[in-house]
Amino acid sequence: MRQRLVIGNWKMHGSRASVETLTGAVLEGLCGMSENALAGLQVAVCPPFPYIGLVGGLLQARGAGTIAPEVAPVIAIGAQDVSAEAAAEAARTGDVSAAMLRDMGVTYAIIGHSERRQLLGETDALVAAKFIAAQSGRLRPVLCIGETLEQREAGRTNEVVLSQLQAVADAAGKDALCRAVIAYEPVWAIGSGRTATPEQAQAVHAEVRALLCSLDAEAGRQTPILYGGSVKAANAGALFECSDIDGGLVGGASLQAEEFIGICRGV
Repeated sequence: MRQRLVIGNWKMHGSRASVETLTGAVLEGLCGMSENALAGLQVAVCPPFPYIGLVGGLLQARGAGTIAPEVAPVIAIGAQDVSAEAAAEAARTGDVSAAMLRDMGVTYAIIGHSERRQLLGETDALVAAKFIAAQSGRLRPVLCIGETLEQREAGRTNEVVLSQLQAVADAAGKDALCRAVIAYEPVWAIGSGRTATPEQAQAVHAEVRALLCSLDAEAGRQTPILYGGSVKAANAGALFECSDIDGGLVGGASLQAEEFIGICRGV
């Protein structure tokens, strides 16, 4: 059975005070979930770099993030980016290595988010290098793939999405995908309030799953594929009922504890 996973991407939001409040509220919300809802569920939050240590300390202080000891799911910490440099230390001003993140208790690293691809010009080659660096530093990459509205309307969704995935498989090795998470995030739905219908999302997830299976049968069976793109508590249940959608990469809604917990309940 594939892992059920919900990841909150806080992006460039927060202050010390608001991060403390949000982290505490998410923990309390998970404490209120039933054992059945928590069983097999992994939740991760991705704060901005300056607050990773703060969140880690808060989780440690509250029992290392363990909710309901009889079920013991763990809230993990993720990073929103990672350096493409595989070395633990290097002369790369402003970069943060996978080894540094791991040292701070980070488990996941978001790779190739559409905002970085579009706003910062990250190419498939750079995304692949970051993916490799993350795994070499014992982080689990959350590889983001997705098409723009123009590409979707031109009928190029599968072409674009699968080429982004193939680029990483070619560089990192197809078996590397077994140790990753894939996040399909239609660019046209991110932060727009527009959401792919469950049918639209499932169709792309099925294509991604088929490619994973063709590359490596184990990757196809085990790699979680998340949906990201204006996920809310109101639409989470319908999305997560789809056979190839294993959870969500959540943006704006992850900044509201009640909404985020509602999404977790829907997985």
